[in-house]
Amino acid sequence: MQKTLAPPLTAKMAGVVERMARAGHPPFHTMTPSEAKAAYEKGAGVLEVPRPALARIDDFTLPARDGHALRARLYAPSTAVLPVLMYFHGGGFTVGSIDTHDTLCRVLSHKSGCAVVSVDYRLAPEHRFPTASDDAWDALTQLAGRASRLGIDATRLAVGGDSAGGTLASVCAILARDAGLPLALQLLFYPGTTAHQDTPSHRRYAVGPLLDEPIISWFFSQYVRSRADRDDWRFAPLNADDVEGVAPAWIGLAECDPLVDEGIAYADKLRLAGVPVDIEIYRGVIHEFIKMGRAVPEALHAHDDAARALATALKP
Repeated sequence: MQKTLAPPLTAKMAGVVERMARAGHPPFHTMTPSEAKAAYEKGAGVLEVPRPALARIDDFTLPARDGHALRARLYAPSTAVLPVLMYFHGGGFTVGSIDTHDTLCRVLSHKSGCAVVSVDYRLAPEHRFPTASDDAWDALTQLAGRASRLGIDATRLAVGGDSAGGTLASVCAILARDAGLPLALQLLFYPGTTAHQDTPSHRRYAVGPLLDEPIISWFFSQYVRSRADRDDWRFAPLNADDVEGVAPAWIGLAECDPLVDEGIAYADKLRLAGVPVDIEIYRGVIHEFIKMGRAVPEALHAHDDAARALATALKP
């Protein structure tokens, strides 16, 4: 059987991967969850672009259905009443926070001219499936109901996220359709959409770089409770019975990523249901590349493309 070759990394992406390997940091699946959370917090900003200054940075909370106060942060380039993107960070439902994605949310706000609200949904293993998706939906509905108090325009509302956060944004788009909550866009960076790691790209990149099979399996073992959880569409949006009528999508994928095939598959599922989709595949880069703008030019292109899609979708 002929071996399927992986696409080559760009020179700059390969240089980043080589430096990561030389640094010798232990992979997440060899750590405790608390150690992995701390390690991700420590390293998340190393390759980020400089943080843009914004007119508004406001921290507040939104109540979840069980009364838990979800920490949130609003970013806005002006004090005007602006349309808003609710953003969910990546991290395999186990690591990540508002702080690890602070620069990315600032960049999206600065480049799009829109407000961005980032949410700290609860993480595994302390909070297993479906807590993250419940928190994401609760945060979105609470934001829509409190928009006037926050000085944002809930009639022009989008959802977005990267990786596991892209999963949550996809879920929210389906729930919003069912609840009659209008969304202008779902902005998805390499979203997780499948129940099991069984696509060709998962096999192609099972040994890395950066995100590989042992790390993905470790993340999901922290979050899901059973095989039934994996098959639930709130974990795997590709399993949703019907996506007709959900918000239009902008999907940005990394070519050299285990998740690339499922991102393409979800784009196809949306298109078959009549949903407008704009998909960009950034060649020669890996998962998490959008947080590497200081070293990887494709991250800057993705920032610009996503911000342009957001500004267009949310324009008056």
